[in-house]
Amino acid sequence: MDPKEYITIAEFCACYEIDQSFVLELNNYGLVQIVTVEETPALPVEQVRDVEKMLRLHYDLEINLAGIDAISHLLRRVSSLQDEVRILQNKLRRYEE
Repeated sequence: MDPKEYITIAEFCACYEIDQSFVLELNNYGLVQIVTVEETPALPVEQVRDVEKMLRLHYDLEINLAGIDAISHLLRRVSSLQDEVRILQNKLRRYEE
């Protein structure tokens, strides 16, 4: 694993001034995937944006982890449905031509 593709949980939490237990709880809920890089727990860089969103939901809007889990599930479902609509629209265009 390339360490440049990961940010340690300690660095992430220090940057956002939050407790590491929040990120660990997100991992317990299955909302993020924590990996071990050089014997240090870390987040893949591509998940940082999602964790930032969850951070704002929790700290700014005071939504608990179960609520964040539900919101994340619904957002993934909406994205999936939007992809499906896009595919169907493309198929429909082909038949209309």
